Amino acid sequence: MKSVERDAKPSTKSLGGAKPSTKSLGDAAEDRALAHLLGAGLRLVSRNYRTPGRGGGEIDLVMQQGGTLVFVEVRRRGSRGFGGAAGSVVGVKQRRIVFAARHYLARLRSVPPCRFDVVAVEDGRIDWLVAAFDAG
Repeated sequence: MKSVERDAKPSTKSLGGAKPSTKSLGDAAEDRALAHLLGAGLRLVSRNYRTPGRGGGEIDLVMQQGGTLVFVEVRRRGSRGFGGAAGSVVGVKQRRIVFAARHYLARLRSVPPCRFDVVAVEDGRIDWLVAAFDAG
């Protein structure tokens, strides 16, 4: 697994001086992760892909790098404590992402090579974990 780090500018978005919501902080982290991946040469295919029905999964970003389809989970944490952002993508979360990826791939005529990356945004940094986990 390859890890790529970069300084990230913290979001200055807020609602009239009010503390930003967890959702708005997560959206800002996703925007920064997308910008980072686009800057690295990946192409956006889909954003916030959700499986229908309850109990499904969601994929934050579906990207393409060459002939490989890349399913990206973006995680934001204020600090690296308690395992950090990347450390929070385990077990159940991985299974939901894989479930959503299989649903996404079922729509395609042919299945390209795929991988699962994690982009962790924490402490003002972006850590891109290439091939962070597999579908097995």
